[in-house]
Amino acid sequence: MIEVKNIKKSFGDRVVLEEISAVMKSGQCNLIIGASGSGKTVLMKCMVGLFEPDAGEVLFNGKSFTSMKHLERTEIRKEIGMLFQGSALFDSLTVEENVMFPLNMFTKWALKQKLDRVNEVLARVNLVDTNKKFPAELSGGMKKRVGIARAIVLNPKYLFCDEPNSGLDPQTSLVIDKLIREITTEYNITTVVNTHDMNSVMEIGNYILYMYKGKKEWEGTNKEIIFTKNRLLNEFIFASEFLQDAKQMRMLEESGKMPNPHKPQ
Repeated sequence: MIEVKNIKKSFGDRVVLEEISAVMKSGQCNLIIGASGSGKTVLMKCMVGLFEPDAGEVLFNGKSFTSMKHLERTEIRKEIGMLFQGSALFDSLTVEENVMFPLNMFTKWALKQKLDRVNEVLARVNLVDTNKKFPAELSGGMKKRVGIARAIVLNPKYLFCDEPNSGLDPQTSLVIDKLIREITTEYNITTVVNTHDMNSVMEIGNYILYMYKGKKEWEGTNKEIIFTKNRLLNEFIFASEFLQDAKQMRMLEESGKMPNPHKPQ
């Protein structure tokens, strides 16, 4: 579990975060959403220690990450997996070498033990027999899956995903969402996803934090978001007539007033 308590952050005279508080539980996908400039990326960077908040604290399973010394933070960081927006693979390294990189950094395992773990996580993300390929030989979706494999190779307690579906087609995005959700529940990870993808919100949003101009505007689940009367949130998510119609259909399904064609009768 990750808690953020009254986090404040400014850059010069510009206030970016105003007393943000949230509880993000293990075994679920916790989504941070909002328009560009809403502060969601800054919040995530404060959570992993890339930015220091001006006030407030971040707690990992009850331990204050904000007040820890450098060595204590290093131990927590070993428990954090990161999936970067552009996958951030090393072009000059093979898939195997990319996934092994955190093991080389943080463990003293023998080579065979590292290879066994690399093969284990590659199999989990359905990339068997890709060990010797280079990133340039992979599709966008495959690169994301390599990024996920690298993020979980140290068996983290916490997984941070920055725009995991950026640059992917809708079908591949659904595959990545499903994989993130499965890994989260299987390993009981506290997963935090920074996203603009409304399909992700509806598919995997166990907890959703909506930010607006540096403030927490709304929080809830992907089912509660359908029925929200928050004007700003509705304008952000259901901006087009098509999405407004989709919301009405989903509301009818959730309320039981019309059959869901995807559910067995």
